[in-house]
Amino acid sequence: MKRLLLLGVALLGLAAPLSAHAADKLLNASYDVARELFEAENAAFIKEHPGVTIDQSHGGTSKQARAIVEGLEADVVTFNQVTDIDFLAKNGFVAEGWQAKFPNNASPFYSFPSFLVRAGNPKNIKDWSDLARDDVKVIFPNPKTSGNARYTYLAATAYAKEAFKDDPAKVEEFVTKIFDNVPVFDTGGRAATTTFVEREIGDVIVTFEAETKGIAKQYGQDKFESVVPSVSLLSEFPVAIVDKVADAKGSRDLAKSYLDFLYSPEGQKIAAEFGHRVLDEKVAAEFKDQFPEIRLVNVDDVFGGWKKISEEHFAEGGTLDKIYGSR
Repeated sequence: MKRLLLLGVALLGLAAPLSAHAADKLLNASYDVARELFEAENAAFIKEHPGVTIDQSHGGTSKQARAIVEGLEADVVTFNQVTDIDFLAKNGFVAEGWQAKFPNNASPFYSFPSFLVRAGNPKNIKDWSDLARDDVKVIFPNPKTSGNARYTYLAATAYAKEAFKDDPAKVEEFVTKIFDNVPVFDTGGRAATTTFVEREIGDVIVTFEAETKGIAKQYGQDKFESVVPSVSLLSEFPVAIVDKVADAKGSRDLAKSYLDFLYSPEGQKIAAEFGHRVLDEKVAAEFKDQFPEIRLVNVDDVFGGWKKISEEHFAEGGTLDKIYGSR
């Protein structure tokens, strides 16, 4: 009972004494639509490490990062935005140079913003340009709180930069029109899924390809169709040890083993089963038929890197602020 009470307090972000068994227990703070993925990853990891407990916290990663700074005692983060881990590093919770601690810039798998439409694709939605049509309602979460939605914003911007030959006014007008077509901005990706699937609002949901596969699998392949756009943005899923917390708890070794497991053949296979594209060549070949070809661009080539994105797009008064406005 005492351990349960301590967990409850920690999850609320309140000050509490650390468990005497902290080295056998981890809290993974993750992005909103990763619940099922990490339930499976955790179960497989625990089989190899009997006696270990992995607890989960899910939400928009910007919100998760702020919660950690405010007291959520997460040992590791498995996010979908580099900028949110950079925020933790800036505040002294994650070591500088964290991307060099694990392979592939600390991203064990990847995805990209893709579309899911209703059966039969009644609005004939094929590409980003269709999301700006007057007769289309688009669902994605609030980019102020959701890393998932920030990728959607950046992917739409990348498409517009190509389509309008980098004309800033036309790019902004195009992305603004897509935002105008969003009837409700939920705080996270899973809430947006609920809006689209259960509340039946919108003609198309834009979310990670992995989530589109999960929605169709859970709610019925006959109810939805996946639409892969002509181009999208490489979406990495960075991981890190929350050094300040892990060192205080004595959980660093377990935290590293846990994140290493995500790169193992078994960890990679689980990620692929849940719709993520993986780095392990043998696992990727095994699941190749499940993943259509897609032209992916990246933040470095299109935007000049995450630092420039943060300054020009995500900072207060930046382009995203102008487009999102007071919605």
